[in-house]
Amino acid sequence: MTSKERVRAFVNHQIPDRVPINYSANPGIDARLKEALGIAPRDDEGLRDALNVDFRPVVPPFIGPNRFEAVEGRHVEPEWGSRTRWVEHETGGYWDICDFPLKDLDPEMVANWPICTPDDYDYSAVPEICNRYKDYGLYVGNPGMGDILNSTGNLCGMDVVFISLALEDEAWLHLVDRKIDTQLEMTRRTLEAAAGQIDFLWMGEDLGTQHTPLISLDSYRKILRPRHQKVIDLAKSFDLPVMVHTCGSSSWVYEDFIEMGVTGVETLQPEAENMSPAYLKETFGDKMFFHGSISTGSSLGFGTPAEVEKEVRNTLEIMMPGGGYCLAPAHMIQDNTPVENVIALYEAGMKYGFYS
Repeated sequence: MTSKERVRAFVNHQIPDRVPINYSANPGIDARLKEALGIAPRDDEGLRDALNVDFRPVVPPFIGPNRFEAVEGRHVEPEWGSRTRWVEHETGGYWDICDFPLKDLDPEMVANWPICTPDDYDYSAVPEICNRYKDYGLYVGNPGMGDILNSTGNLCGMDVVFISLALEDEAWLHLVDRKIDTQLEMTRRTLEAAAGQIDFLWMGEDLGTQHTPLISLDSYRKILRPRHQKVIDLAKSFDLPVMVHTCGSSSWVYEDFIEMGVTGVETLQPEAENMSPAYLKETFGDKMFFHGSISTGSSLGFGTPAEVEKEVRNTLEIMMPGGGYCLAPAHMIQDNTPVENVIALYEAGMKYGFYS
């Protein structure tokens, strides 16, 4: 099978030749992995080919103006205006969200916050991107597509987000709707430009701690669900499957997802409550496909290559029957991960991931 055929089989619960494979990593481990494999530092495509990655994103280039003022010592994100600062640690570093310029949720400031518009993207580039990667599984979106809590938290702070959710703060809800409406129109134009070459839509919302929900089911149904439904309905209007990113213990909301038309979930942190491969496969395996389940916080980050191989093999034995599983890390691979463990993950996928 080509990667596209393999991914299409995966999202439709059909049996491919092998499980599809995906990759996501922080810059530090990404750079060390390229060095170990003899791949040039900027050759992202070469790395994905070396790891047998079956997926490619379709993202129209951002060509909009810089609407936000520069801030000394900060990176100001050009589309939404969130601010980050570089924080180093022993094995690399992060651009850490900071400042929270809308933390006061002043209604006038929220209404006039100069976020991007759907006109700020070059949709004419989409057909060429699709043609370049025509043999791969193509998706539109990412874990931030349709996301409400994290994305507004980047501008307001998470404490403000949870208080605003509980109080149904009008200024916060206006910010939420401005973002989602922009993403919906940008995504619609992207899908139209792709002319049927996209294989699924990827959206997200982090909904769990390691043990409990982040919010009540009532809050989800009242505030988040109607807005998520708009994204799902857009995908369905193009006859596309929908995969939702949900960190932490999130299976408490999966029945709602199924009712809404969600067909797959990721990242699937296996150590979180009710998120083990066995629980997910038994409970939802006939209703949704799964992407992830290889923990970044167990053998991959702290074990040996042999332990990584064992975890991958065990996960595949549970998840592969009946199709509907993609092998991938349960989060971005972290900078403290040994390179040999990452290589072991992808080698194990090719060793144990074939159906015949």
